[in-house]
Amino acid sequence: MIFEQEIKRRRTFGIISHPDAGKTTLTEKLLLFGGAIQEAGAVKSNKIKKAATSDFMEIERQRGISVATSVLAFEYKGYKINILDTPGHQDFAEDTYRTLTAVDSVIVVIDVAKGVETQTEKLVQVCRMRDIPIIVFINKLDREGKDAFDLLDEIEQKLGLRLCPLSWPIGMGQDFEGVYNLWEQKLKFYLGNNKQRVSESVEITDIFSDDLTDFITERQAEKLREEVEIVREVYPAFDRKAYLKGQLSPVFFGSALNNFGVAELLDCFVEIAPWPQPKKADERLVDPFEPKFTGFVFKIHANIDPNHRSRIAFVKVVSGKFERNKNYLHVRLGKTMKFSSPNMFLAAKKEVVDEAYPGDIVGLPDSGNFRIGDSLSEGEVIHFRDIPSFSPEHFRFINNADPLKAKQLAKGIDQLMDEGVAQLFTLEQNGRKVIGTVGALQYDVIQYRLEHEYGARCTYEPFPAWKACWIQTDNESQLAELRRTKQRNMARDKHDRLVFLADSEFNLQMTREKFPDIQFTFKSND
Repeated sequence: MIFEQEIKRRRTFGIISHPDAGKTTLTEKLLLFGGAIQEAGAVKSNKIKKAATSDFMEIERQRGISVATSVLAFEYKGYKINILDTPGHQDFAEDTYRTLTAVDSVIVVIDVAKGVETQTEKLVQVCRMRDIPIIVFINKLDREGKDAFDLLDEIEQKLGLRLCPLSWPIGMGQDFEGVYNLWEQKLKFYLGNNKQRVSESVEITDIFSDDLTDFITERQAEKLREEVEIVREVYPAFDRKAYLKGQLSPVFFGSALNNFGVAELLDCFVEIAPWPQPKKADERLVDPFEPKFTGFVFKIHANIDPNHRSRIAFVKVVSGKFERNKNYLHVRLGKTMKFSSPNMFLAAKKEVVDEAYPGDIVGLPDSGNFRIGDSLSEGEVIHFRDIPSFSPEHFRFINNADPLKAKQLAKGIDQLMDEGVAQLFTLEQNGRKVIGTVGALQYDVIQYRLEHEYGARCTYEPFPAWKACWIQTDNESQLAELRRTKQRNMARDKHDRLVFLADSEFNLQMTREKFPDIQFTFKSND
């Protein structure tokens, strides 16, 4: 019974958005309400002395953007909350897509002034393909932005979501006074001046009472009453079953920076959001309430503590109970392993845990045994394979800028590639190393981290390639001919698999026609 209760009180969700919509700031405020931190730090430039808790890599603090998924856990009103704060920038989208395999629901953050942006469309599309329940948080109401009804129309059209507002803003920009909570039918009117701390609120249950004008002008009161009436007529009533199937998305308005609307969002979220859900494996559907442990690695973070050169594999517990010092099967390697110091995280702060339940994210110290997508179990051979990987679109030679640090450079590249943010190819012709990434900004991150975490410096040179294609064939003579005629484009990946680095779409098409028995795929088959 305790096992079931533990599962049902867990809420594991991701926060997604276009860059700069306020996603990391919202994460900070959720942690603040959960008592996990005492004071929230804004995600701005490095002029601000307190950086965001979830942006714990030095380069994130400098640039003011998130470049890696952070895993954050805290308790709130009897619920165990696991937040996965994802990068918004498109150059780091691969990390975000992988993270979406480990969540049971998502909160989409939208900037009230900018509306629906490109990256938001792509991420929501992935969520809808998987029927992940979505809550929308419209942020930055303390700034001038689009009319609330126009914005809801835009969200419905561009994202294809059926919306159900559960809170409504009172004014906007300079006139922003607070939010009316349709979920609890209470007016939350904020009075505090300290923008960084949670303010006390005044509650008025009936917006049609005269008490309303004690706090806002007659004009604002009339506008609020009129708009709430329209909302109730135009939008469907909240239906939890439809929300859990991904068919209805509640909407909340607020300003994460100023703590407006965040409590309403969190209170409603813990009540309606799904507990850990069954997950599809190649072999079968795995139910979280099964007694035996299963889990999968969705993220690897190298060098999380530069002082100890530590590497962490993040495992989502799918079923059963994970226990410290218990033997588990590493399915791909076919060997038994046990873990003496599994961790849970508040960003970079971690603590050893004795047990974890479905929905929890456990960090396992790793000496190089894990790859993204690996499965763990109590003996069952099971594969959770829907972890996406992408063919790189940018390619550069990597050169050692300091010959005395060749060993550190090799180790740094090896560990950073295991995180899945980039791929390393070694040319067959001359042994030169080529790094392929999905986004160009990744090169800056790799260069920065090599220098600051491993003490190695590198430079880059352009390498003319369009796509990396993994090769499969039983025709040895065609393969030998391909390697002879295209030797400049042939390489090996980190796991010694043969890869053709096509320099153009036309070149790949011609090569496919010339070698019909060779299969070229944009994904490696692990």
